[in-house]
Amino acid sequence: MKQVFINLAVKDLEKSMGLYTKMGFTNNPQFSDDTAKCMVWSESIFVMIMTHEKFKTFTNKPIADTKNSIAGLFSLSVESLDVVNEIVSNAITAGGIEPSEMKDYGFMQQRSIEDFDGHTWEVFYMDMSKFPQQ
Repeated sequence: MKQVFINLAVKDLEKSMGLYTKMGFTNNPQFSDDTAKCMVWSESIFVMIMTHEKFKTFTNKPIADTKNSIAGLFSLSVESLDVVNEIVSNAITAGGIEPSEMKDYGFMQQRSIEDFDGHTWEVFYMDMSKFPQQ
């Protein structure tokens, strides 16, 4: 089975785990310790949130200041606009920031959330029956 692991450096591991839990991720304790938490989105998508010290063991490059610069956009597809709104509302309640208003493309609605370290997540619902036909 192919899987995706996204690795993110965070300043406060426990606080970040709380936010990701509120967004709908679950923690896999088998791959978690005091330096990293494995947050599960689905059976094939995982986000490893790590302390800066742990993250530095995987790279020789400096860790980007994602509060002031964008390093990537991570997108999560969900089954309805209600789920989009629920995830973003829960993330805001947990301390996340919504940096812009919802984008509505007709066939797709998208909202964004930034975690405590500025990592940006786009949560979207896409209805392909509304996709423009040529």
